[in-house]
Amino acid sequence: MIHSRMLSVIIMCLCLCAAASSQVTLTHNGAPRTRIICSDGRDAQAAYLLASFIEEISGAKVPVVTADSPKLRKGDVVIARVDDPAITEDGFRITTPQGRLLIESTKGRGSLYAVTEILERWLGCNYWGDHEYTAPANPTIQFPAINLLSNPAFRYRQSQNYAMASDTLYRHWMRLEEPREEFIDGMFVHTFDRLLPSAVYGKEHPEYYAYFDGARHPGKASQWCLTNPEVFEIVAARLDSIFKANPGLDMISVSQNDGNYTNCTCPECARIDSIEGAPSGSLIHFLNRLADRFPDKQFSTLAYLYTMHPPKHVKPRPNVNIMLCDIDCYREVPLQYNDSGRDFLKALDGWSAITDNIYIWDYGINFDGTSTPFPNFHIIQPNIQTFKRAGATMHFSQIAGFRGGDMSELRTWLVSRLMWNPDADVDSLITTFTDGYYGAAGPYIKRYLRLQEGALLGSRIPLWIYDSPVTHKDGMFSPDLMRMYNELFDQAEAAVAADTTLLDRVRRSRLPLQYVELELARTNPDKDIADITAKLDSFEQRSIRYGLTTLNERNNSPVDYCHLYKERYLPRATANKAAGATVTFSRPVPAPYDRIASTALTDGLYGGATYKDAWIGWEGTDVDITLDLGKPTEFTTITADFLQQLGAWILQPLSVTFYASTDGDTFTELSTVTLEEDTAPKVKFEAVSHTSPTPIEARYIRLSIEATKYCPHWHYGVGNVCWVFLDEITVE
Repeated sequence: MIHSRMLSVIIMCLCLCAAASSQVTLTHNGAPRTRIICSDGRDAQAAYLLASFIEEISGAKVPVVTADSPKLRKGDVVIARVDDPAITEDGFRITTPQGRLLIESTKGRGSLYAVTEILERWLGCNYWGDHEYTAPANPTIQFPAINLLSNPAFRYRQSQNYAMASDTLYRHWMRLEEPREEFIDGMFVHTFDRLLPSAVYGKEHPEYYAYFDGARHPGKASQWCLTNPEVFEIVAARLDSIFKANPGLDMISVSQNDGNYTNCTCPECARIDSIEGAPSGSLIHFLNRLADRFPDKQFSTLAYLYTMHPPKHVKPRPNVNIMLCDIDCYREVPLQYNDSGRDFLKALDGWSAITDNIYIWDYGINFDGTSTPFPNFHIIQPNIQTFKRAGATMHFSQIAGFRGGDMSELRTWLVSRLMWNPDADVDSLITTFTDGYYGAAGPYIKRYLRLQEGALLGSRIPLWIYDSPVTHKDGMFSPDLMRMYNELFDQAEAAVAADTTLLDRVRRSRLPLQYVELELARTNPDKDIADITAKLDSFEQRSIRYGLTTLNERNNSPVDYCHLYKERYLPRATANKAAGATVTFSRPVPAPYDRIASTALTDGLYGGATYKDAWIGWEGTDVDITLDLGKPTEFTTITADFLQQLGAWILQPLSVTFYASTDGDTFTELSTVTLEEDTAPKVKFEAVSHTSPTPIEARYIRLSIEATKYCPHWHYGVGNVCWVFLDEITVE
């Protein structure tokens, strides 16, 4: 290893000669003309990465030198750590003094990122996905005179992609970080229950947890009573033990559990929040006390849902990091151009006025349909520019990035570059990616993206992070547009038909469009069974081939979806004797579900995994539903179909009681079906049935639904009212 004093002399000499920059030759006709001199053990990864790509590109084996005090030669590559305030964390400078290539960095992974910059900018390499990269062959590697200083716009940059778990180089090439590198003990977000477990304290100390609606609500997803002095001391002691067990990192998240409307409203918490004008008031007072107790640590906390807006008076301590989330914003236009975005920007302006320690959590994902096209590429840059102008220093772009998800590779590639340089040319970046990743199919893929983006904007239908393709069936997924999308993908496939690697990339990227076709078809009463069956088989086979394993954040698999589709959405062999029956309700159906209430339960169309189509529901109440079959009818089985979607606070009922009547006045109870509590996160459809051993003749059928009404202690809406949703009732 080079001694630091000797290194300083070497670097000073090189920098004094920087004006004499000249061409640098690393290889010539496949033979090495350089050494890579690594000045610090932290830069060894960068040195060996450069050496490996030089060998792959040129065939030349370049030595990596770590000996003390080497005598520099022309053509050497020198990687050095320097004390230079112009280079920020993860930043780097690349110069070519005296015919040598000099890479300088301060702290972080600057040297590694400098190498990827060299490989991309001057050697034509690029990294696209999981072990998917381009490295053009060139036996002679030369560099022109270079003088480049590059610093990231955000000191911490986080996103998502399936490749990050399987390909370490991918993450480094994208210049992305992970919470485990920044946050102590994996304490990244929603940490209240880890720090004060309700399973330990909830039963004997309900006063530690949020009070609202006249009661305390201890539970796995409960918030704290932030003014309870015992809560503070228990949490402080827990943090102290965590800090002592985890030397080396100094940031930890002390942040509310997931869920909204669950904050404490006891007299003291309510008093503070009233003075501060927002529920964030009591939270920041609590965090400031922790920050004072541990002044050498960084405490990150969420400004999320009910805490999004800042307090009026109290300011976060310098070592309190505000993780501000724009989860409630629509995504069809940049934040400043719709009401939801403007509300978030108001919050951002408020926080930036009282702190410069802001972490932005932005969403470019459809949680209910990670394989549904989500055309938000046109808003990514203006939003990131807004975050940078507001002074944010940390940024998480949550885009899911599942294999086979909507443009997963392009999304991560694009946001990673914009988090480094928000002013980069987006159109040029997208062209670089589509041409580089898809080859001759690239222009068709780019036209598909642009067409879909224009269709979204032209439809004036909001883009939501809990969206359904059916929402856009008259907009960006209209029949004419779907035909055009498929024509572009047909052309893309034809353009690379002879290259199996490129063809697989195109077909994997087509999976979301295939999913949309199936979702739209299930809502069409006039189905082409053979066509749908073929599309289901194709979607299932390609999902398996290309590794698509989930359709939403609840991990419903595409294989299960295809099997369920054939059972649930294709016409049934047995006719529904309740088809078209008149339906009445003991309680009014709330808007907007009242628009379809008269037909939704007997039209033969089953709802999907989101509640936005075919479903009707009620919040926090039981309901009776009566069907008039029009005449006395013989049957044995009655089945009602319910939705459980925990993320939307939709829970299956506690019980359903079935009745029958011949005159509509006197009803005979047939049975009561009680449902067991189900905490599994997957979206599910629960068929609740009564079957009689002998045929029943009746004109009227009644279902008495006992709803769950309130989110249970394990749910992140703990204590709040929940919904019951159903779509189809069949009589057979």
